[in-house]
Amino acid sequence: MVKQTIQIFGRIKPTKKNTTASVYSVDNEEQTGAFLEFLVPRDLADGFVNNKRECYKFRFLKVFDQAVKQEEVFENIAKPVADSVLAGYNGTIFAYGQTGSGKTFTITGGAEHYSDRGIIPRTLSYLYERFSQDSSMVYTTHISYLEIYNEMGYDLLDSRHEASRLEDLPKVLIMEDPDQNIHLRNLSLQQSANEEEALNLLFLGDTNRMIAETPMNQASTRSHCIFTMHLCRREPGSATVRRSKLHLVDLAGSDRVSKTGLSGQLLTEAKYINLSLHYLEQVIIALSEKNRSHIPYRNSMLTSVLRDSLGGNCMTTMIATMAVDRRNLDESISTCRFAQRVALIKNEAILNEELDPALLIARLKREIQSLKEELAMLTGEQRDGQLTVEEIQRKPGRR
Repeated sequence: MVKQTIQIFGRIKPTKKNTTASVYSVDNEEQTGAFLEFLVPRDLADGFVNNKRECYKFRFLKVFDQAVKQEEVFENIAKPVADSVLAGYNGTIFAYGQTGSGKTFTITGGAEHYSDRGIIPRTLSYLYERFSQDSSMVYTTHISYLEIYNEMGYDLLDSRHEASRLEDLPKVLIMEDPDQNIHLRNLSLQQSANEEEALNLLFLGDTNRMIAETPMNQASTRSHCIFTMHLCRREPGSATVRRSKLHLVDLAGSDRVSKTGLSGQLLTEAKYINLSLHYLEQVIIALSEKNRSHIPYRNSMLTSVLRDSLGGNCMTTMIATMAVDRRNLDESISTCRFAQRVALIKNEAILNEELDPALLIARLKREIQSLKEELAMLTGEQRDGQLTVEEIQRKPGRR
Protein backbone atom coordinates (compact mmCIF):
# COMPACT_ATOMS: atom_id res chain seq x y z
CA MET A 1 0.00 0.00 0.00
CA VAL A 2 1.26 3.46 -0.94
CA LYS A 3 -0.10 6.41 1.06
CA GLN A 4 0.36 9.83 -0.49
CA THR A 5 -1.45 13.13 -0.93
CA ILE A 6 -2.72 14.22 -4.33
CA GLN A 7 0.16 15.80 -6.25
CA ILE A 8 -0.58 19.32 -7.55
CA PHE A 9 1.11 21.17 -10.41
CA GLY A 10 0.44 24.58 -11.93
CA ARG A 11 0.62 25.66 -15.58
CA ILE A 12 0.47 29.20 -16.94
CA LYS A 13 -1.20 29.69 -20.31
CA PRO A 14 0.90 31.71 -22.80
CA THR A 15 -0.47 35.19 -23.51
CA LYS A 16 -0.06 37.05 -26.78
CA LYS A 17 0.83 40.39 -25.20
CA ASN A 18 3.72 40.76 -22.79
CA THR A 19 1.57 42.47 -20.17
CA THR A 20 1.61 39.83 -17.43
CA ALA A 21 5.16 40.17 -16.11
CA SER A 22 4.11 42.44 -13.25
CA VAL A 23 1.00 40.37 -12.44
CA TYR A 24 2.61 37.10 -11.33
CA SER A 25 5.97 35.51 -10.51
CA VAL A 26 7.13 31.87 -10.41
CA ASP A 27 9.76 30.53 -8.01
CA ASN A 28 10.68 26.89 -8.74
CA GLU A 29 12.86 25.64 -5.89
CA GLU A 30 14.18 22.08 -5.98
CA GLN A 31 13.66 21.05 -2.34
CA THR A 32 10.67 22.94 -1.01
CA GLY A 33 8.59 22.88 -4.19
CA ALA A 34 7.44 25.83 -6.27
CA PHE A 35 5.67 29.06 -5.39
CA LEU A 36 3.30 31.02 -7.61
CA GLU A 37 2.68 34.59 -6.53
CA PHE A 38 0.01 36.95 -7.85
CA LEU A 39 0.32 40.72 -7.45
CA VAL A 40 -3.06 42.45 -7.69
CA PRO A 41 -2.72 46.26 -7.66
CA ARG A 42 -5.39 48.10 -5.75
CA ASP A 43 -8.05 49.73 -7.85
CA LEU A 44 -8.24 53.50 -7.26
CA ALA A 45 -11.96 53.31 -8.03
CA ASP A 46 -12.40 51.58 -4.66
CA GLY A 47 -11.15 54.68 -2.86
CA PHE A 48 -7.94 55.48 -0.98
CA VAL A 49 -9.02 53.55 2.11
CA ASN A 50 -8.77 50.06 0.66
CA ASN A 51 -7.88 46.94 2.64
CA LYS A 52 -7.89 44.51 -0.27
CA ARG A 53 -5.04 42.02 -0.40
CA GLU A 54 -2.41 42.81 -3.00
CA CYS A 55 -0.30 39.63 -2.79
CA TYR A 56 -1.45 36.01 -3.08
CA LYS A 57 1.12 33.19 -2.77
CA PHE A 58 0.44 29.50 -3.48
CA ARG A 59 2.61 26.41 -3.24
CA PHE A 60 2.83 23.66 -5.88
CA LEU A 61 5.17 20.76 -6.56
CA LYS A 62 6.19 22.56 -9.75
CA VAL A 63 4.84 25.45 -11.79
CA PHE A 64 5.20 25.39 -15.58
CA ASP A 65 5.59 28.91 -16.93
CA GLN A 66 4.40 30.16 -20.32
CA ALA A 67 7.46 28.99 -22.29
CA VAL A 68 7.38 25.36 -21.06
CA LYS A 69 6.89 22.74 -23.79
CA GLN A 70 4.50 19.78 -23.78
CA GLU A 71 7.39 17.29 -23.49
CA GLU A 72 8.50 18.74 -20.13
CA VAL A 73 4.91 18.65 -18.82
CA PHE A 74 4.65 14.96 -19.76
CA GLU A 75 8.03 14.04 -18.22
CA ASN A 76 7.20 15.68 -14.87
CA ILE A 77 3.51 14.87 -14.53
CA ALA A 78 2.38 11.91 -16.62
CA LYS A 79 5.46 9.69 -16.79
CA PRO A 80 5.63 8.91 -13.02
CA VAL A 81 1.88 8.09 -13.00
CA ALA A 82 2.27 5.85 -16.08
CA ASP A 83 5.14 3.99 -14.37
CA SER A 84 2.96 3.34 -11.31
CA VAL A 85 0.16 2.02 -13.56
CA LEU A 86 2.66 -0.36 -15.19
CA ALA A 87 3.58 -1.59 -11.71
CA GLY A 88 -0.08 -2.43 -10.95
CA TYR A 89 -1.44 0.71 -9.24
CA ASN A 90 -4.40 2.83 -10.38
CA GLY A 91 -3.58 6.34 -11.61
CA THR A 92 -5.48 9.54 -12.39
CA ILE A 93 -4.41 12.83 -13.95
CA PHE A 94 -6.97 15.62 -14.15
CA ALA A 95 -6.79 19.22 -15.35
CA TYR A 96 -8.78 21.94 -13.56
CA GLY A 97 -9.20 25.61 -14.41
CA GLN A 98 -11.47 28.24 -15.89
CA THR A 99 -12.64 27.99 -19.49
CA GLY A 100 -9.94 28.92 -22.00
CA SER A 101 -7.02 28.35 -19.59
CA GLY A 102 -5.43 25.46 -21.52
CA LYS A 103 -6.86 22.26 -19.96
CA THR A 104 -7.68 20.48 -23.24
CA PHE A 105 -4.36 21.59 -24.78
CA THR A 106 -2.53 20.08 -21.78
CA ILE A 107 -4.49 16.80 -21.69
CA THR A 108 -5.17 16.13 -25.41
CA GLY A 109 -2.89 18.60 -27.18
CA GLY A 110 -3.06 20.82 -30.24
CA ALA A 111 -3.68 19.71 -33.81
CA GLU A 112 -1.29 22.07 -35.61
CA HIS A 113 2.13 20.63 -34.70
CA TYR A 114 3.34 17.16 -33.74
CA SER A 115 5.25 18.69 -30.81
CA ASP A 116 1.92 19.99 -29.43
CA ARG A 117 0.75 16.47 -28.53
CA GLY A 118 -0.77 16.41 -25.04
CA ILE A 119 -0.59 14.03 -22.12
CA ILE A 120 -2.96 11.37 -23.56
CA PRO A 121 -1.14 10.67 -26.87
CA ARG A 122 2.29 10.90 -25.22
CA THR A 123 1.24 8.51 -22.46
CA LEU A 124 -0.13 6.01 -25.00
CA SER A 125 3.14 6.19 -26.94
CA TYR A 126 5.19 5.73 -23.77
CA LEU A 127 3.16 2.75 -22.49
CA TYR A 128 3.22 0.82 -25.78
CA GLU A 129 6.95 1.44 -26.05
CA ARG A 130 7.38 -0.06 -22.57
CA PHE A 131 5.21 -3.06 -23.56
CA SER A 132 7.49 -3.81 -26.52
CA GLN A 133 10.60 -3.59 -24.33
CA ASP A 134 9.30 -6.04 -21.71
CA SER A 135 9.11 -9.45 -23.40
CA SER A 136 8.81 -11.31 -20.07
CA MET A 137 5.21 -10.11 -19.55
CA VAL A 138 1.98 -10.35 -21.54
CA TYR A 139 0.05 -7.04 -21.66
CA THR A 140 -3.55 -6.53 -22.77
CA THR A 141 -5.14 -3.08 -22.93
CA HIS A 142 -8.73 -1.87 -23.25
CA ILE A 143 -9.85 1.73 -23.66
CA SER A 144 -13.05 3.58 -22.73
CA TYR A 145 -13.97 7.22 -23.33
CA LEU A 146 -16.79 8.73 -21.26
CA GLU A 147 -18.33 12.17 -21.77
CA ILE A 148 -20.47 13.81 -19.08
CA TYR A 149 -22.61 16.51 -20.70
CA ASN A 150 -25.37 18.27 -18.74
CA GLU A 151 -25.07 15.55 -16.06
CA MET A 152 -25.71 12.76 -18.60
CA GLY A 153 -23.07 10.17 -19.52
CA TYR A 154 -22.33 9.25 -23.16
CA ASP A 155 -20.05 6.63 -24.69
CA LEU A 156 -17.72 8.42 -27.13
CA LEU A 157 -16.44 5.11 -28.53
CA ASP A 158 -19.79 3.84 -29.79
CA SER A 159 -19.44 1.12 -32.44
CA ARG A 160 -21.57 3.19 -34.84
CA HIS A 161 -18.59 5.56 -35.05
CA GLU A 162 -19.20 9.23 -35.80
CA ALA A 163 -22.62 10.27 -34.55
CA SER A 164 -24.42 13.21 -36.12
CA ARG A 165 -25.70 14.33 -32.70
CA LEU A 166 -24.53 13.68 -29.16
CA GLU A 167 -27.98 12.33 -28.28
CA ASP A 168 -27.41 9.51 -30.82
CA LEU A 169 -24.66 8.06 -28.64
CA PRO A 170 -25.54 5.43 -25.99
CA LYS A 171 -26.38 6.89 -22.58
CA VAL A 172 -24.11 5.61 -19.82
CA LEU A 173 -25.79 4.77 -16.50
CA ILE A 174 -24.17 4.45 -13.08
CA MET A 175 -24.83 1.22 -11.19
CA GLU A 176 -23.65 0.48 -7.66
CA ASP A 177 -23.17 -3.02 -6.26
CA PRO A 178 -23.70 -4.04 -2.59
CA ASP A 179 -19.99 -3.35 -1.88
CA GLN A 180 -20.46 0.24 -3.12
CA ASN A 181 -18.33 -0.34 -6.22
CA ILE A 182 -19.30 1.78 -9.20
CA HIS A 183 -20.13 0.12 -12.54
CA LEU A 184 -20.83 2.05 -15.76
CA ARG A 185 -23.55 0.43 -17.82
CA ASN A 186 -23.43 0.88 -21.64
CA LEU A 187 -19.82 2.15 -21.56
CA SER A 188 -17.92 0.08 -24.11
CA LEU A 189 -14.38 -1.25 -23.60
CA GLN A 190 -12.42 -1.35 -26.84
CA GLN A 191 -9.30 -3.52 -27.05
CA SER A 192 -6.23 -1.86 -28.56
CA ALA A 193 -3.26 -4.00 -29.56
CA ASN A 194 -0.90 -1.15 -30.47
CA GLU A 195 -0.39 2.61 -30.30
CA GLU A 196 -2.06 3.24 -33.66
CA GLU A 197 -5.31 1.54 -32.61
CA ALA A 198 -5.32 3.43 -29.30
CA LEU A 199 -4.78 6.79 -31.04
CA ASN A 200 -7.58 6.02 -33.52
CA LEU A 201 -9.92 5.47 -30.56
CA LEU A 202 -8.79 8.79 -29.05
CA PHE A 203 -9.45 10.61 -32.35
CA LEU A 204 -12.87 8.95 -32.69
CA GLY A 205 -13.83 10.06 -29.19
CA ASP A 206 -12.58 13.62 -29.75
CA THR A 207 -14.65 13.81 -32.96
CA ASN A 208 -17.81 13.04 -30.97
CA ARG A 209 -17.14 15.56 -28.16
CA MET A 210 -19.37 18.57 -27.48
CA ILE A 211 -17.52 21.75 -28.48
CA ALA A 212 -18.95 25.26 -28.80
CA GLU A 213 -17.70 28.81 -29.22
CA THR A 214 -17.98 31.05 -26.17
CA PRO A 215 -16.81 34.61 -25.48
CA MET A 216 -13.83 33.19 -23.55
CA ASN A 217 -12.84 30.36 -25.91
CA GLN A 218 -13.38 29.74 -29.63
CA ALA A 219 -13.39 25.95 -29.12
CA SER A 220 -14.68 25.44 -25.59
CA THR A 221 -15.32 21.85 -24.52
CA ARG A 222 -18.76 21.90 -22.90
CA SER A 223 -18.43 18.61 -21.04
CA HIS A 224 -16.21 16.58 -18.74
CA CYS A 225 -14.33 13.79 -20.54
CA ILE A 226 -12.66 10.78 -18.94
CA PHE A 227 -10.28 8.74 -21.13
CA THR A 228 -9.54 5.47 -19.33
CA MET A 229 -6.94 2.84 -20.15
CA HIS A 230 -7.47 -0.58 -18.51
CA LEU A 231 -4.24 -2.54 -18.29
CA CYS A 232 -3.83 -6.26 -17.58
CA ARG A 233 -0.33 -7.65 -17.00
CA ARG A 234 0.69 -11.26 -16.37
CA GLU A 235 3.66 -13.55 -16.71
CA PRO A 236 3.22 -16.41 -19.23
CA GLY A 237 2.04 -19.57 -17.43
CA SER A 238 1.33 -17.74 -14.17
CA ALA A 239 -2.17 -17.43 -12.70
CA THR A 240 -1.29 -14.12 -11.01
CA VAL A 241 -2.62 -11.05 -12.83
CA ARG A 242 -2.11 -7.36 -12.17
CA ARG A 243 -4.99 -5.15 -13.29
CA SER A 244 -4.68 -1.37 -13.19
CA LYS A 245 -6.45 1.58 -14.79
CA LEU A 246 -5.37 5.06 -15.79
CA HIS A 247 -7.92 7.91 -15.86
CA LEU A 248 -6.94 10.96 -17.93
CA VAL A 249 -9.57 13.61 -17.20
CA ASP A 250 -10.30 16.85 -19.05
CA LEU A 251 -12.77 18.79 -16.92
CA ALA A 252 -15.00 21.43 -18.47
CA GLY A 253 -14.02 24.96 -17.51
CA SER A 254 -16.07 27.05 -15.13
CA ASP A 255 -17.83 30.11 -16.59
CA ARG A 256 -18.55 33.30 -14.70
CA VAL A 257 -21.88 34.12 -16.36
CA SER A 258 -21.88 37.76 -15.23
CA LYS A 259 -18.59 38.27 -17.12
CA THR A 260 -19.18 36.15 -20.22
CA GLY A 261 -22.84 37.10 -20.79
CA LEU A 262 -23.86 33.61 -21.91
CA SER A 263 -27.45 32.90 -22.94
CA GLY A 264 -29.59 30.11 -24.37
CA GLN A 265 -27.98 26.68 -24.72
CA LEU A 266 -24.55 27.95 -23.64
CA LEU A 267 -26.07 29.28 -20.42
CA THR A 268 -27.73 25.91 -19.71
CA GLU A 269 -24.42 24.15 -20.30
CA ALA A 270 -22.62 26.63 -18.01
CA LYS A 271 -25.14 25.95 -15.22
CA TYR A 272 -24.53 22.19 -15.37
CA ILE A 273 -20.75 22.64 -15.60
CA ASN A 274 -20.60 25.03 -12.65
CA LEU A 275 -22.93 22.81 -10.59
CA SER A 276 -20.86 19.65 -11.16
CA LEU A 277 -17.64 21.56 -10.33
CA HIS A 278 -19.37 22.81 -7.18
CA TYR A 279 -20.16 19.20 -6.19
CA LEU A 280 -16.54 18.27 -6.93
CA GLU A 281 -15.41 21.04 -4.59
CA GLN A 282 -17.84 19.81 -1.90
CA VAL A 283 -16.22 16.35 -2.08
CA ILE A 284 -12.73 17.93 -1.90
CA ILE A 285 -13.69 19.98 1.17
CA ALA A 286 -15.30 16.98 2.88
CA LEU A 287 -12.21 14.83 2.28
CA SER A 288 -9.84 17.50 3.59
CA GLU A 289 -11.79 17.84 6.86
CA LYS A 290 -10.85 15.44 9.63
CA ASN A 291 -13.50 13.29 11.33
CA ARG A 292 -15.92 13.76 8.42
CA SER A 293 -18.06 10.62 8.23
CA HIS A 294 -20.04 11.32 5.03
CA ILE A 295 -18.46 12.18 1.67
CA PRO A 296 -21.09 13.34 -0.91
CA TYR A 297 -19.81 11.33 -3.90
CA ARG A 298 -23.35 10.57 -5.14
CA ASN A 299 -24.23 14.24 -5.73
CA SER A 300 -22.99 14.14 -9.33
CA MET A 301 -21.96 11.67 -12.01
CA LEU A 302 -18.43 13.14 -12.13
CA THR A 303 -17.71 12.57 -8.43
CA SER A 304 -19.28 9.10 -8.57
CA VAL A 305 -17.00 8.03 -11.43
CA LEU A 306 -13.91 9.56 -9.78
CA ARG A 307 -14.63 8.11 -6.34
CA ASP A 308 -11.44 6.02 -6.30
CA SER A 309 -9.35 8.92 -7.59
CA LEU A 310 -10.43 11.19 -4.74
CA GLY A 311 -9.42 9.68 -1.40
CA GLY A 312 -9.45 6.07 -2.63
CA ASN A 313 -7.30 3.39 -4.24
CA CYS A 314 -5.40 5.59 -6.70
CA MET A 315 -2.28 7.68 -7.26
CA THR A 316 -3.73 11.02 -8.35
CA THR A 317 -2.18 14.13 -9.88
CA MET A 318 -3.88 17.47 -10.58
CA ILE A 319 -2.83 20.17 -13.05
CA ALA A 320 -4.17 23.64 -12.27
CA THR A 321 -4.26 25.65 -15.51
CA MET A 322 -4.35 29.44 -15.30
CA ALA A 323 -4.76 32.39 -17.66
CA VAL A 324 -2.87 35.23 -15.97
CA ASP A 325 -4.00 38.29 -17.91
CA ARG A 326 -5.52 40.92 -15.64
CA ARG A 327 -9.17 40.24 -16.41
CA ASN A 328 -8.78 36.57 -15.38
CA LEU A 329 -6.78 37.07 -12.18
CA ASP A 330 -9.74 36.40 -9.88
CA GLU A 331 -10.44 33.04 -11.55
CA SER A 332 -6.74 32.10 -11.47
CA ILE A 333 -6.53 32.82 -7.74
CA SER A 334 -9.71 30.78 -7.19
CA THR A 335 -8.15 27.86 -9.13
CA CYS A 336 -5.04 28.02 -6.92
CA ARG A 337 -7.16 27.98 -3.76
CA PHE A 338 -8.96 24.89 -5.03
CA ALA A 339 -5.59 23.22 -5.73
CA GLN A 340 -4.42 23.91 -2.16
CA ARG A 341 -7.48 22.09 -0.80
CA VAL A 342 -6.91 19.17 -3.20
CA ALA A 343 -3.32 18.84 -1.92
CA LEU A 344 -4.66 17.97 1.56
CA ILE A 345 -6.39 14.78 0.36
CA LYS A 346 -4.64 11.49 1.12
CA ASN A 347 -5.07 8.47 -1.16
CA GLU A 348 -4.18 4.86 -0.35
CA ALA A 349 -3.06 3.09 -3.52
CA ILE A 350 -3.09 -0.72 -3.35
CA LEU A 351 -1.26 -3.10 -5.67
CA ASN A 352 -4.08 -4.64 -7.76
CA GLU A 353 -2.87 -8.23 -7.89
CA GLU A 354 -5.23 -11.20 -8.13
CA LEU A 355 -5.50 -14.79 -9.28
CA ASP A 356 -7.16 -15.22 -12.67
CA PRO A 357 -9.86 -17.93 -12.15
CA ALA A 358 -9.63 -19.21 -15.75
CA LEU A 359 -5.86 -19.58 -15.59
CA LEU A 360 -6.07 -21.15 -12.12
CA ILE A 361 -8.64 -23.74 -13.32
CA ALA A 362 -6.49 -24.59 -16.35
CA ARG A 363 -3.44 -25.08 -14.12
CA LEU A 364 -5.38 -27.29 -11.69
CA LYS A 365 -6.70 -29.41 -14.59
CA ARG A 366 -3.12 -29.98 -15.77
CA GLU A 367 -2.11 -30.99 -12.24
CA ILE A 368 -5.05 -33.45 -12.00
CA GLN A 369 -4.07 -35.01 -15.33
CA SER A 370 -0.47 -35.37 -14.16
CA LEU A 371 -1.59 -37.01 -10.89
CA LYS A 372 -3.86 -39.42 -12.79
CA GLU A 373 -0.90 -40.49 -14.90
CA GLU A 374 1.22 -41.05 -11.78
CA LEU A 375 -1.61 -43.06 -10.19
CA ALA A 376 -1.90 -45.21 -13.33
CA MET A 377 1.82 -45.97 -13.17
CA LEU A 378 1.60 -47.02 -9.50
CA THR A 379 -1.54 -49.15 -9.75
CA GLY A 380 -1.10 -50.37 -13.29
CA GLU A 381 -4.67 -49.36 -14.05
CA GLN A 382 -5.64 -46.66 -16.52
CA ARG A 383 -8.35 -44.49 -14.97
CA ASP A 384 -10.55 -42.08 -16.82
CA GLY A 385 -13.32 -41.66 -14.24
CA GLN A 386 -13.33 -39.68 -10.97
CA LEU A 387 -12.06 -41.05 -7.65
CA THR A 388 -14.64 -42.66 -5.38
CA VAL A 389 -15.47 -41.17 -1.98
CA GLU A 390 -13.63 -44.06 -0.23
CA GLU A 391 -10.48 -43.42 -2.26
CA ILE A 392 -10.58 -39.71 -1.48
CA GLN A 393 -11.01 -40.31 2.29
CA ARG A 394 -8.41 -43.09 2.47
CA LYS A 395 -5.32 -42.05 4.43
CA PRO A 396 -1.94 -42.08 2.66
CA GLY A 397 -0.02 -45.34 3.21
CA ARG A 398 -3.15 -47.53 3.63
CA ARG A 399 -4.27 -49.91 0.87
